[in-house]
Parts: sequence; C-alpha cells; structure tokens
Amino acid sequence: MTQIAAEIRHQSPQCVGPAYCAAKVSLTVGRRRTLDALYREERAGLIAYLARRVGSERARDLAQDVFLRAATSKQLTELVNPAGFLRRIAFNLMVDEARRQKCRVRTQPLLENADAPSRAAQEDAVHVRETRQALEIALAELPEKCARIFAMNRFEKKSYREIHIELGIALPTVDYHMMKALAHLRQALGHSW
Repeated sequence: MTQIAAEIRHQSPQCVGPAYCAAKVSLTVGRRRTLDALYREERAGLIAYLARRVGSERARDLAQDVFLRAATSKQLTELVNPAGFLRRIAFNLMVDEARRQKCRVRTQPLLENADAPSRAAQEDAVHVRETRQALEIALAELPEKCARIFAMNRFEKKSYREIHIELGIALPTVDYHMMKALAHLRQALGHSW
C-alpha cells in the first residue's frame, strides 16, 4: 500500500498534504531569493558581455530575456558557475536571434520612381505594381490578427516587443503569427517573393 501511495504522490501535481505544500512553497521562495541574488550580482557583468556583442541598447533587452529564461530553469537553485550559466543562455539567445534574422524575408520598397522612367524602369514599375497587388491579395487571405501583426512589423517597422506591448499578447504569439504570415506569403507569392 505504501508503494501505491508513493506513486500517486509522485504523479499528482496537487498538494498531497501540508508537508508537501510547505516544501513546494519553500522551494518557490528559495528560487525567488536565488533569482534576486543572481540578478543583483550578475546583471552588470551580463550587460557588459552582451554590449560587446550586440551594442548597449540591445544588451539591456537581451539581459531581461536571459533572466526570464533563467527564472524558469530547473538548475537555478543548484548553480556552480552562475555567470557562465547566464552567458550560455545569452549566447543561445543571440544565436536564436541571428537565425531569425537570417530567415527573415528582406523586402524592397514598393515606391515608384518619380523621375521619367526608362524602358527598364517601366518594366520595374509594372513588376512593382503586380507584386503589390499579389501581396495585397495574399495578406487579405490571412486571418485578421496575423495580417495585422505582419503589417505592424513590416510596414510600420515595429519590433516584436513593441507589437507585444501594444496588442497585449505574448512575444511567442507575435513570433508565431509572423512565421505563419511569412510562410503563407512565401507560398502565395512563390518565386517573386
């Protein structure tokens, strides 16, 4: 009977008794203290590390993301080298960001030239018009929220963080809608995109 009770206690995420609940609360408080201390001790060094790689403006944003990831890590209470731990998270975030930038579709302005067009420029103007029409049709096929997020990022030049704040949605949700929009546009516009 003891083995069955132990298995139930292990599988159930709910409190099984006062001792279990107290241990869970103690662990949460301990993690919070650890994160607070880690933030106070390592923040300046982490920002300096990031600033050398991505600039001081971007370093502060990335440092926040690093501590956010560290807060959810199961290893937080058992760190031997906290600075190394945070720098590894920072490095991984920079790699992820570089991959996203590499995959980002580069757009060209769809403005026509005001000067008298030459023959090649006339062909370009026709191509721009056709591309603009195809883009408008493809955007109209997207769900409203997805199209709005895409337009905010690509046309209004807002960052994912600005979109997240303005719309009150999570950053991963912004990323999801952008990836969905880009995949749809690649498929809809084919080689011209």
